[in-house]
Amino acid sequence: MSAPAYAEQGSSSGKAPAAEQDTADGGFKPQQPMAVQPPRKDDLQRSYATVVDAEANPKGWYGTMINAAGAVIGTLGAFPCCVICPNPYKHVNQGHVGLVTKFGKFYQAVDPGLVKVNPLSEKLITVDVKIQIAEVPQQTCMTKDNVTLHLTSVIYYHIVSPHKAAFGISNVRQALIERTQTTLRHVLGARILQDVIERREEIAQSIGEIIEDVAAGWGVQVESMLIKDIIFSQELQESLSMAAQSKRIGESKIIAAKAEVEAAKLMRQAADILSSAPAMQIRYLEAMQAMAKSANSKVIFLPGANGAGAMPEVGQNFHAPNTTGESSGSRDNATFNDFGGHDPGFQTAMNARVVENI
Repeated sequence: MSAPAYAEQGSSSGKAPAAEQDTADGGFKPQQPMAVQPPRKDDLQRSYATVVDAEANPKGWYGTMINAAGAVIGTLGAFPCCVICPNPYKHVNQGHVGLVTKFGKFYQAVDPGLVKVNPLSEKLITVDVKIQIAEVPQQTCMTKDNVTLHLTSVIYYHIVSPHKAAFGISNVRQALIERTQTTLRHVLGARILQDVIERREEIAQSIGEIIEDVAAGWGVQVESMLIKDIIFSQELQESLSMAAQSKRIGESKIIAAKAEVEAAKLMRQAADILSSAPAMQIRYLEAMQAMAKSANSKVIFLPGANGAGAMPEVGQNFHAPNTTGESSGSRDNATFNDFGGHDPGFQTAMNARVVENI
């Protein structure tokens, strides 16, 4: 294997892992190989070549003389050295159709290529049959709810009958633009603003269908009609933004109200659950646990099963400390007469659970 082959192999082996790593990391992924399609005859424009009138030659002596003189002059003009005679050969570009008239009368249609015409009696007219784009100028329209809009649109069309477009109407492009403007005002005048904003494609399709029926008589087929842009006035833009903002605010208030209703239902359920005796005892224990964490001197009483009935008796039988300055040791000797009321078990539990100087 030669040295360039080794170098090529090394470079390809060095690039392959990098490409695999980029693909694995989600980087650039190479596309499929580009498929080149050679041109086919079916892809080109269809043939329009036809002879409409085979007997287009005039029968009078004047027409015959002019036709014969044109044939002689055309024969001389075919030579490049003869510059004073016109060349009878004309070319028609691809995408166009040639219409040949004799003494102003159309009698033949020719395809792209080289065409021979009589310099004196015949004339060649070329018609573009490619898809053309006509931009409709900005149009002021009023909707059904008396809102003024400014719209710009575009039309895609192509000529399917060259003889109709050339001899049936003076300016196909201008006629389509004017027809589109009139139809646009008519269609938008029957719709409200909300329909114009939300159903733009539907409006464009309806306008295209109306134009297509008229354009068919001109030898034109309308491919599509699109609304490019809808321009609102500054006041209308502000009112639309305020309406959208008010709608969002109303929706947010509705969501907040629903959340408050759900929260109230949950709080009501929680209150019903916490109002039971076991839940109250748990809350008492949690409160005492929180009080016991501090370093201050305190006395904590644990209520019994009879709940609030025992608390007043506890307060009556508890001897307050001496205000003359007795020490805490004298409080240790305090006696509790009937501390639990009528429940001896509760009194015993309370005497055992008195906590001092925590």
